[in-house]
Amino acid sequence: MINAIIVDDEAHCVNRLSGLLEEHCKTSVRILDTFDTVDKAIDGSLRLRPDLVFLDMQIHNKTGFDMLKSFDEINFDVIFTTAYEKYAVQAFKFSAIDYLLKPIDGTELKNAVDKLQERLSTLETAKKIDMLFNNMKTTQGAHKRIGVHTINGITYLAVNDILRCESDINYTTIYLRDHKKMVVAKTLKEFDELLSEYNFFRIHNSHLINLSFVKQYYKGKGGYIVMEDGTEIAVSTRRKDELLQRLSS
Repeated sequence: MINAIIVDDEAHCVNRLSGLLEEHCKTSVRILDTFDTVDKAIDGSLRLRPDLVFLDMQIHNKTGFDMLKSFDEINFDVIFTTAYEKYAVQAFKFSAIDYLLKPIDGTELKNAVDKLQERLSTLETAKKIDMLFNNMKTTQGAHKRIGVHTINGITYLAVNDILRCESDINYTTIYLRDHKKMVVAKTLKEFDELLSEYNFFRIHNSHLINLSFVKQYYKGKGGYIVMEDGTEIAVSTRRKDELLQRLSS
């Protein structure tokens, strides 16, 4: 059983989350208490020692980070609850940290709790939160870091170290500038959604490339590109025009 607390300053959000936990996670999560200010949540965490904190991003005039930064060591897991817009959600995805977008959906809540039961050391939680904090402050994609789940845990990559991603059905192979590669249990579509705003372009159903590392483009029906590492990749005919526009901009 996971012992949890809820930190949120809106009573209707607390009630909804509590109700959904009762409905979908009754046998896996026990709510110890709820708190509507950061100071109360800090005291409650020290007193109750929860396994998990459902943490709102904005709490009155403070944020969830204000709570987390008050601890010398974070010895609990965190699932953020947020009504933030796309830019902040992107930061959560980059940091590989769990979040629930308000209004919270019961199925998504259960999935987040199930994932939590499967994995996660508190050391990894602390790393993820630190990465999230830095990613939310960073506006330049080249300086962002992304956390990807591998068979051995979570690997943290600088976005600008990724040359390209190649699809293999439900898996994606990530090719890096240092000639290393890793296989991740994530679809290429998910990486496309995550990286498209940071100069990545899907030139083919199976290939997502970092445009910063395109060395040459050769004409043809769709043509093909040569990456910095010498890899040649065919360009989908229907994506040729957009690719050329992106490369010339």
